[in-house]
Amino acid sequence: MRDVDLNLLTALDVLLQERSVTRAAGKLGLSTSAMSRTLSRLREALDDPVLVPAGRAMVLTPHAEAIAEEVHALSASAQAVLRPPQPVDPRHMEREFTIRANEAFTQLYAAKLSAAVSAVAPGVRLRFVPKPDKDIGPLRDGTVDLEIGVISEDAGELRAQTLYRDSYVGVARTGHPLLDGLVTPERLCAWGHVVFARRRGRSSPADEALAALGLARRVTVVVPGFPAVIAVVSASDLLGLVPRSACLTLPGYDIALFELPVAMPELVISQIWHPRMDADAGHRWLRAMVFEAFRKGP
Repeated sequence: MRDVDLNLLTALDVLLQERSVTRAAGKLGLSTSAMSRTLSRLREALDDPVLVPAGRAMVLTPHAEAIAEEVHALSASAQAVLRPPQPVDPRHMEREFTIRANEAFTQLYAAKLSAAVSAVAPGVRLRFVPKPDKDIGPLRDGTVDLEIGVISEDAGELRAQTLYRDSYVGVARTGHPLLDGLVTPERLCAWGHVVFARRRGRSSPADEALAALGLARRVTVVVPGFPAVIAVVSASDLLGLVPRSACLTLPGYDIALFELPVAMPELVISQIWHPRMDADAGHRWLRAMVFEAFRKGP
């Protein structure tokens, strides 16, 4: 197969419409001589004269007449395919977006985000799914459109935009004996702990900091999420370590927060997506809606 020059397709379409080398050249912003050379290339490619003189005018050959409509449709399709995505009108968008996030995000922001989206894009549905781990596979294979959380160390090609910064705090039931005095690493480790753990055997930054002091927490309960940590803490003498924002989701529990006696790294919460969605107009709109929701707060 010979290589196909799409520029020839566009030039042929204009020539068939204008039936004039001079007018076609003007429409394409070319010189008349350049347009004549293009016509010569078209004649060679099609093995047909295409345009021939008829007095002072030019007329199409039978073959040119026969392909004119198809050429125009192909030219329009090629230009549409190669044109940058057009801005999306959310009022007419019919689409479902899958967002993977932890319980804290869903409880704090799902209702607010859904209301904001429905107000301007009634045809858009948001599907929230749990985030049991930091596996980036769902973003890569497209089963998840957007993820909210801390970006994984092996995020590879993923894109991320910071939404807010969080920090860990200690949590205990109101009236817990620990709160009667200064919270030291030794006193923190004297009580049992309930922890949220995704991976068996993986130590947290708090455990690493305590280990550097020759200390270790006594973990007696492991639960699947931070809300569960708070629920267990509120009904027992166990202690927990959770992101400060997680405490905003459960105002009904009788708990007290305390600053940790060891240094903990800051949590950078981001919205994360695969680069193939960078230029997708609908996805860009969704990211803007999520960013605005976090900017205004819960």
